[in-house]
Amino acid sequence: MTPRETPPEPVSSTRPWGDFVQLCSGEPVTVKVMTVQPGQRLSRQRHTKRAEYWLVLDDGLQAWVDDVAVPTQRGATVWVPCGAIHRLGNVGSQPGRVLELAFGEFDEDDIERLDDDYAR
Repeated sequence: MTPRETPPEPVSSTRPWGDFVQLCSGEPVTVKVMTVQPGQRLSRQRHTKRAEYWLVLDDGLQAWVDDVAVPTQRGATVWVPCGAIHRLGNVGSQPGRVLELAFGEFDEDDIERLDDDYAR
């Protein structure tokens, strides 16, 4: 299994009851919801075996991909290509959540921490 090089193309569909957006289909993916507490941030890191797609669920978060700040208002999406240096932090006053889809081999040992507030 190899990680995706480009983000999946979301598919939208309107139904009598409302609508939906399909973020991926028919491929191996790991799904997580991450909650970042106010004033906290994940390590500045990269992965060699997976790419990540983040859907921002709450305001107050800040993302960086290859050390460039990415807009993260509620509903925004962030693509983190395999090998990209990235970080997620909460600059707001409330907990902030991100839905993460990881494409490729998911292994927590694949995290290369380049900077970490918690000395891991």
